[in-house]
Amino acid sequence: MADPLFKVDMHVHSRFSTRPSQWILQKIGCPESFTEPRRLYDIALSRGMDMVTITDHNTIAGALEIAHLPNTFISEEITTYFPEDRCKLHVLAYYITEAQHEDIQRCRDNVFDLVPYLREQNIVHVLAHPLFAVNDRLTPAHFEQALLLFNILEENGTRDARQNRTLRDIAARLTPLDIDRLANTHNIEPYGDEPWEKGITGGSDDHSSLNIARMHTVFPGQPCLNNVLTGLAEHTTRPAGSPATPRTMAHNLYGIAYQFYRSRTGSLSPEVSEHLCFRFIKAALYPGDEPRQTLSTLLQRIIGRGKATLHREYGPTDSVQGLLLKEAADIIAHDPTLLRIARGKVDDVITLEREWARFVSLAANRVLAQFADRTLNSVLGANLFDVFHSIGSAGSLYTLLAPYFVGYDLFSTERAFSNQCLDRFRKKNARTSDDLKIAHFTDTFDEINGVARTIRQQLKMVARHGKDMTVITCGARADVPGAVSFEPVGRFDIPEYPEISLAYPPFLDMLTHCFEQEYDCILAATPGPVGLAALAISKILKLPFHGTYHTAFPEYVGAFTEDAGLEDGCWRYMSWFYNQMQVIYAPSEATKFELIDRGIDPGKIVTYPRGVDTERFHPAKRNGFFSRFDIGGGTKLLYVGRVSKEKGLDTLTEAFRKAARMRDAIQLIVVGDGPYLAEMQRALRSTPATFTGVLKGEALAQAYASADLFVFPSATDTFGNVVLEAQASGLPVIVTDKGGPAENVLPNETGLIVPAGDPDSLLRAILHMVDTPERIQYMRRKARSHVENRTFDATFLKTWEIFGDHVAA
Repeated sequence: MADPLFKVDMHVHSRFSTRPSQWILQKIGCPESFTEPRRLYDIALSRGMDMVTITDHNTIAGALEIAHLPNTFISEEITTYFPEDRCKLHVLAYYITEAQHEDIQRCRDNVFDLVPYLREQNIVHVLAHPLFAVNDRLTPAHFEQALLLFNILEENGTRDARQNRTLRDIAARLTPLDIDRLANTHNIEPYGDEPWEKGITGGSDDHSSLNIARMHTVFPGQPCLNNVLTGLAEHTTRPAGSPATPRTMAHNLYGIAYQFYRSRTGSLSPEVSEHLCFRFIKAALYPGDEPRQTLSTLLQRIIGRGKATLHREYGPTDSVQGLLLKEAADIIAHDPTLLRIARGKVDDVITLEREWARFVSLAANRVLAQFADRTLNSVLGANLFDVFHSIGSAGSLYTLLAPYFVGYDLFSTERAFSNQCLDRFRKKNARTSDDLKIAHFTDTFDEINGVARTIRQQLKMVARHGKDMTVITCGARADVPGAVSFEPVGRFDIPEYPEISLAYPPFLDMLTHCFEQEYDCILAATPGPVGLAALAISKILKLPFHGTYHTAFPEYVGAFTEDAGLEDGCWRYMSWFYNQMQVIYAPSEATKFELIDRGIDPGKIVTYPRGVDTERFHPAKRNGFFSRFDIGGGTKLLYVGRVSKEKGLDTLTEAFRKAARMRDAIQLIVVGDGPYLAEMQRALRSTPATFTGVLKGEALAQAYASADLFVFPSATDTFGNVVLEAQASGLPVIVTDKGGPAENVLPNETGLIVPAGDPDSLLRAILHMVDTPERIQYMRRKARSHVENRTFDATFLKTWEIFGDHVAA
């Protein structure tokens, strides 16, 4: 029969504890914990603990308050330091006397004094959270010294699963040779007969009473003090329970904030305490007595009202605070799970943690969407006062989410440090591009445009070549493997310009996804709300932030609105956005120089290759496709793309009207759709022009191959995929001298380059080609051979190597 087991939470704090992470809690004004020792004792027993100890920081006052109760013993968490740089360590000391506590306080300033004292007194001690940099000074060298000083290590309930797993991996792989190497390196004599054999314990490190016993230690034998001390000394203990996530830390911070203000204010009046919002907050953060204050004041303090931002209001009932209260009550009232929590029907802490995070995210999403609408409307209305008004109020919502940002930021830093330490104890091959894991953020995915088409094609290449890239978007159909689309929390549409639609992403959900997936790099394809989310996530998670520049968006805005001031404002924003990146991937040299001219740091810009599907687009698909549109003979000019003014189609319209009067055997075929379609149709009503609408798949490939000449008058395209597709289909091309398309043409070999926005130059180029069919035939062959080696596969693999090189740099 197996020996019985018993459980003890070896690391929990009471109201007497001095905060270890004081810099975090100062942000929300909470200097200490507020759990009464007796309440802590009762909670620990209710959660299955057989014995109880309190390990407050540098005090045993809390432990003494419950010392008379059954199955307790006095313990302490000691703050000590490496003397050379004041790097902090936390050491758990179990079953100590008041006299030993006093001695510990006198020698704890130097870890090299403290540890010999603990050994001399036979005080069982454990190094708490060994991979957590308490005061941001911990280095791998400090950790190595700690492995020589301490033979029992703690897996901590407030730390990430990755950190605890790394500690366990390092401890398990230690050898006598490792200990000898470390002893020689740091000139420290290891302690014990087998110092490479480490004991592991578990403790919740709870300061809020929400996570008591979430992690704990399992001991063999009967629940008594002697078995606790023997199990620790003989390394027969094991940790149990659940590690933390950033959501856990945030929940704890909210709980501590609540308890702090509760301790300062007493109890609420009955009418306020029964308010649905307050009942939910109380049940989710602390099942104690209510403070004596108004609900609005309580909410202000819990969410960390700033000095001024929440005072800025749009009206008497439209402040951020009022909006939060209204939206929060509505969310709870219409959500069955949150309503059950408000009614006190849920007490599982992991469920409370998850639902609190969902509640905060829902409330923040609703309010942020409303303030984003106001901000954008103010921008479009050129009302600067309202712009600053909106930004100031929305900024206070940052404080509502700040505990989550702190949690994700801290856990990401700790993951990176844990990996550094693990690398000291394992042989690791040099990182290659094959190891790369990319999150590719985009505001456009299922629209008909070059950015969306390029990204979808990249996903096909990712699957084909076994690479690891996830496309992250918002409000689109995630209808292909490798794409994740989040439900938008709101949209902003400009009535006059339906082409511009912005989806507001659920930021906290995106942040959680990226943390859990452990991407190596954030890559942004667009500078919209999803791109901004990518920027913020990269900052919080300490990830490289790279971007691909696809579209001259400010020029599109200028074409849509005919507002030079708005176009200039867009360029300022774009310059700011792309200058936040470490690397910017430009599709052409022309685009690179345009970005430099707009103030982008040239050292950040890298040109990368682009390819074409040479099997899909092929001259062999020429089959008289246009006969179905009743198009007769003659030279067929083809345009494929968005039918919009910024593509230079007004220039093409004027040139073709003249060409049609000058030559009989000429046809213009426009493939696509867009805001300029109706106007272009009216302007070309009396000419041999055909509008097919959008074509896809084989129909598009056959349309290319069945034409004679491709005309692309755009001056705003950064690359121009269609120019490569046309040449792959065996078509000569006419492009402008502005933008990326000209770089994909061999002048006078595969096509002609004409001045942008010049109808007469375009007309002369068209007539020249129409009048020299032998040149069209020559260019058809040259066009195909020019792009045959620019396959998607070859260019994608080259691009992936470029990504890998710059992420590793």
